[in-house]
Amino acid sequence: MVLVFFASGVVLVLETVSMRLVAPYLGLSLQVTSAVIGMSLGAIAYGAWLGGWHADRRDPRRVLAPLLGLSALAVAGTLPLVRWLGEALRGTSVSVVLALTAVTVFVPIMLLSAVPPMVVKLQLGDLEQTGRVVGRLSGMGTLGAVTATLVTGFVLVAALPTSVIMIAAAVLLALAGLALGAYLHRTGERSAKASTTHGRVAAAALLAAGTGLSVLAPDPCDVETAYHCAQVTADPLRPSGRVLHLNAAEHSYVDLDDPTRLEYAYTQWIGVVADLAAPRGAAVDAVHLGGGGFTVPRYLAATRPGSRSTVFEIDGGLVDLAERTLDLRPGPDLRAVVGDARMLLAELPDASADLIVGDAFGDLAVPWHLTTREMMAQVRRVAGADGVYAQNVIDGPPTRFIRAEVATVAAVFPHVALIAPRGALDGREGANFVIVASARTLPVQAIAARLLMLQEPVAVITGTELAAFAGDAAVLTDDFAPVDQMLVRVS
Repeated sequence: MVLVFFASGVVLVLETVSMRLVAPYLGLSLQVTSAVIGMSLGAIAYGAWLGGWHADRRDPRRVLAPLLGLSALAVAGTLPLVRWLGEALRGTSVSVVLALTAVTVFVPIMLLSAVPPMVVKLQLGDLEQTGRVVGRLSGMGTLGAVTATLVTGFVLVAALPTSVIMIAAAVLLALAGLALGAYLHRTGERSAKASTTHGRVAAAALLAAGTGLSVLAPDPCDVETAYHCAQVTADPLRPSGRVLHLNAAEHSYVDLDDPTRLEYAYTQWIGVVADLAAPRGAAVDAVHLGGGGFTVPRYLAATRPGSRSTVFEIDGGLVDLAERTLDLRPGPDLRAVVGDARMLLAELPDASADLIVGDAFGDLAVPWHLTTREMMAQVRRVAGADGVYAQNVIDGPPTRFIRAEVATVAAVFPHVALIAPRGALDGREGANFVIVASARTLPVQAIAARLLMLQEPVAVITGTELAAFAGDAAVLTDDFAPVDQMLVRVS
């Protein structure tokens, strides 16, 4: 029973950690999560079938210890394999997602899933007790899986890097194989081949530990937070420039010497909106949904002295990283609150923000619960009669999500505009879009004039042109918001 509990627990540890292992190369979208779960379930099914098949043809006592050793070897080898292949297979296409997730989880989970049916065969001494034996072992396996899921999600991922968890799992499997082989050999429950098998298990254990501890594969993370594989790199063209990478995406640019420098085009557009949201130089109360590199809050503090920015960032590790490497200095003008943006926004008073900036992302998608009509109602409540909302969205042909999000925002706010490159508006290219909304009339002409002054001029559309762009797109609601599916590109 202990063996079934242990093997089933390791399966769920691997499934949970695998999502983080592939995130730097595939992102962490619903498709990636679904692929990991689907491949894991397929491996469990195939492993259980193979385990039962072999249990009927050979003595499980001869197989269990080597099986644990092979599982250890497979787990240890997964780490360098995924990191080398991941560098070559970066992408979000369905074929790449399925291929890399299969490489990550299938073999080790298949091997471990062969353990329970073999233990069942050993425990079945009386056919009249079949139900009791199978039920007890199935329950222990499920209990092991539940325990591992909770411990991994609440403790291991928050406390240890992915590589350490994988290496530890490999070492524990190897030690379990050695212990089981030694026990069976000592109790004489094996044939003369026991010592040979024992030696093979020991060799596999040494190889697993050596493989795991001597990994030379590239590590894409400077820091692993509870939500991201994060890396900060220096801009080779600007000594004070820093780029924040989260999972598979380049996320933020910060100039340590010049907080008014907005490197990315979409931040320049948001800067234009912020400049026109209130009289020039006047202090504003701003709420930021998502922190990242904290570029826009720093910009507001520099251009509008006395402004107060409250940043809702779900990833506390990202806040710590920004303080260490991006010169983030929380104080009266910038307050970082760790937690879910929607939950925290609901706690704010009515009409308490002059500017709300939506820039929260999970991979390349805005978290679905921040896109719905119910969420927009909260945004309008906090923005009040005069506040302005600016939301960053990433999409590409056939632009299903941005059209739906425009329709959703327009269902709540009477005045809406959209900023984007003309090619993106025409559905010819992928790009950032910034939706601007307010209960009051927007200074569209002033925004358009300022946008024309940028190095890469973009269009701003509103009124009938915006309505034509949204077309018959459905309004997203808490009951129906398939954001990740709208962003899928099949190739």
